[in-house]
Amino acid sequence: MQTLFYYQNAMMKEFPAKIIRKGIEDDGREFIVLDNTAFYPTGGGQPHDTGTLNGIAVVDVEKVDDEIRHYIAESLPNDDELVMGVLDWERRFDHMQQHAGQHILTAAFVELFGYQTISFHLGRGTVTIDLDIENISEDELVAVEALANKIILENRPIETKWVTEDELEQYNLRKELSVTEEIRLVIIPNYDYNGCGGIHPTSTGQVSAIKIMHTEKQKRKIRVHFVCGGRVLSELHWRKNELNKVAKLASTPENESADTVSKLLTVQKGLEKALAAAKEQILSYEALELAAATNNGVTGAVYAERSIQELQKLARLVIAENENTVVLLVAEQGEKLQFVAARGTNAVDMSMKDISSAVLPLLNGKGGGSDAFVQGGGDHTMTGSELLEKMSNII
Repeated sequence: MQTLFYYQNAMMKEFPAKIIRKGIEDDGREFIVLDNTAFYPTGGGQPHDTGTLNGIAVVDVEKVDDEIRHYIAESLPNDDELVMGVLDWERRFDHMQQHAGQHILTAAFVELFGYQTISFHLGRGTVTIDLDIENISEDELVAVEALANKIILENRPIETKWVTEDELEQYNLRKELSVTEEIRLVIIPNYDYNGCGGIHPTSTGQVSAIKIMHTEKQKRKIRVHFVCGGRVLSELHWRKNELNKVAKLASTPENESADTVSKLLTVQKGLEKALAAAKEQILSYEALELAAATNNGVTGAVYAERSIQELQKLARLVIAENENTVVLLVAEQGEKLQFVAARGTNAVDMSMKDISSAVLPLLNGKGGGSDAFVQGGGDHTMTGSELLEKMSNII
């Protein structure tokens, strides 16, 4: 392991190598094994590298047993014996920034508060660590972030060293190691000593910056989401754009956007409350008109784009106003028809289920309710007026 290019020189962007063998997995993926490589395989929480071998895309890299397999998008020419490997350096350096940033942030939690990290995930958006604690304060997060960025600003070296198990006692390791052979330490002098097989830049300054984005509870742990390096700029870029859009929509300076939006939301809630009251009043007027329009014990109407909830509320208002009536309401909503049938306490002695049972098959629909009140809906197989007529004819 110690002779691998990605361990000898983490900053290597391209390299020559000899093809040892070619193979095909059971799932059809072609791979190439080289005599050495700068492509890092997935492992230790760090994703694999991508890039090219003689111009052919490397889409995955995995360590299988004692060999590193480079999975390629298409076959290399049969006469190729030597390859020039080129890393997707933007991806690789991003991963190195995030992984080194994780070391720095984790060490800051330990140094300031003794909070241990129990897992690490390097995602495409944010990076996460899980802390072995149940709660954390905003003040603690601020302090940890400040210390982490101080270590970055000091541009301390990030060193790697291969040691034996007997030599481990010379180092103040952050956590106990699970390996006993080919032990690799990643060291930030006088700050962090940790066993790690990942790839990191050569100094903390190359991490550029760390920003904690948010935290969440995971059972009895705290998950910390953060970004480092170029991802900080990416986050700042889109958040700045969104804030600018909000400021323009609210016609206010960016630094006053939160207050302005808060006031707008207060106004909106007031308007929504007033609108709901107005709708209730309109339904009351409509109920009075429908109750007064009862003919032979039945009243009804057809509406466009009205919800089933509004139909139900209107029906209840009508039979409360006129206990001697049966109210039939239909709403046309795009490709759907919905209906409500309800009877007052002194109305005709029949079950409203008879109405729904008769019309639901015509609509390929579903419904439910009681003898006094049913609702349902289905396909727009007829007009709303035609449905209302069929319901009326059943009574």
